[in-house]
Amino acid sequence: MPGLVSCPGGLIVIGIISLSFVHIHSEIWSNEVSDVQFGRLGSKVTLVCRGTHGGSLVEWRLNGSSVIPWQTLSSGGSLTLLNAQLSMEGNYTCHDHRGALLQTIKLRLGNLPGFLNVSCHVPNHYKIFCSWKQTVNTNLPTKYISSYSTSKGVNAEPCVQEQLGVNECTITDHYFWDFKHLVNITEINPLGSESTIIRVNIHKLLKPDPPEAVTPEEVEGQPSYLLVHWRAPASWPDMSEAFPLTFSLRYRPVGSNYWSTLQTEENTSMMITDALAGHMHHIQVRAQDALINYSQWSEWSHVVQAQPWSEPLANTEEPTEEPSDDTVFIPSIMATDKLPDPSADDSGSLGLLIFLGLFAGVITATVFTILILLRVRQQRRNSATKQELASMVKMKSLPI
Repeated sequence: MPGLVSCPGGLIVIGIISLSFVHIHSEIWSNEVSDVQFGRLGSKVTLVCRGTHGGSLVEWRLNGSSVIPWQTLSSGGSLTLLNAQLSMEGNYTCHDHRGALLQTIKLRLGNLPGFLNVSCHVPNHYKIFCSWKQTVNTNLPTKYISSYSTSKGVNAEPCVQEQLGVNECTITDHYFWDFKHLVNITEINPLGSESTIIRVNIHKLLKPDPPEAVTPEEVEGQPSYLLVHWRAPASWPDMSEAFPLTFSLRYRPVGSNYWSTLQTEENTSMMITDALAGHMHHIQVRAQDALINYSQWSEWSHVVQAQPWSEPLANTEEPTEEPSDDTVFIPSIMATDKLPDPSADDSGSLGLLIFLGLFAGVITATVFTILILLRVRQQRRNSATKQELASMVKMKSLPI
């Protein structure tokens, strides 16, 4: 990973940068108003009125007001702000004892530059893209010098900043035989400068862009096959023999959390032979330099979807024939003229037989029950008659 380095090579780069610093400093601020003064936040800032003579006293005003609301020290023609804060920025004017304007000073406050957060991206063997972010908000106009050199710190070359105001630079035609480089980004503002140097291992940072135009196709007659085509990224050199790529393909049925992976070298197509029949699949491809196995894989390409071939459904409809002039049309039979359905009669007869059988069974059971009840009743009557006759015989046998 890139990191800050402290080495003789880095010092050489810093020395080269510092040689051109004076010239750049004058260019950066030459278009500023001549009465602009810059100061560091949290420090003492002294404003000097150049229109005084012999150290005569002057009156200081801020934005037209004669009252300055901060603790200040005034000595002769100077004004000192003891603890400069952003709220103290503004237009300071000094006046003589008659109130005449002697000088106007616009005060800008900020911080010294700090180390930068620098990162580099290597999409191929010919270009290196670097970008950076401030770690300290200086609150002041800032410019950057960007350069690179070999790991030995000699032969510094510019890292070209193609757009003003965008913290990016591009290295082209670098020393291909030396895969370790030093990248130096120097931040400059009116208060000073700070250089950030990182060591870049081109082979470890080599990361191709994702493959393009990923296109899956079904294979006729093969319900579990998918043929996938793609192109190498446009940013990769069109020299497959000198800079071959390894490709990795992954796929899964839609809704599944598990990917299956295939890998190929140099080829830009691959056959999936175990796709889930009848299901839509997600497919992605990525790339890596085939000769530098510790380089980085690209990001996965955009997801594409495909479903394997499936046998078309058979057409069960009979072809309709165009009526000829000799065709005799038979009028359709209305619902009232339909012939009785024999199967309907059979089912009706069977239902009637079942009903009659059940009815006969119920009648038989009822008659049988009535007969049993009548017999029981008759037996009870006969028993009662016998008991009466026995009682009468006993009464007759008694003496009078």
